[in-house]
Amino acid sequence: MKRFFLLVSFVVAMQSATAQKIFSVNYQNQADIKVFVVDYVNQADLKVFKVDYSNQAQGNKGLWFFVEYSNQADKTIFFVDYQNQSDLKIFFVDYPNQAGWLNTSKKQLLY
Repeated sequence: MKRFFLLVSFVVAMQSATAQKIFSVNYQNQADIKVFVVDYVNQADLKVFKVDYSNQAQGNKGLWFFVEYSNQADKTIFFVDYQNQSDLKIFFVDYPNQAGWLNTSKKQLLY
């Protein structure tokens, strides 16, 4: 029973520790992840919705809150000009229920 409780506690902690507070840096060498915004949803690894409040950006589900300062961020990103320069391709969606992963092999980038 104790092992089960520890496992559940670990899983909950990992979910709350997922990175969704984002800061966009000015230089590529400052970034944790290089991101390219695609034109079409089927080209994306992740569909992203920008939320208005930081508490809405929980879980690794593509709900991003852009913070004002880099020390507030879980991950820093740099928007690259070309798709082949990127670690992650994103598409911005209009509604939060549209956000999510299309390519789950990239999911670890935001942990």
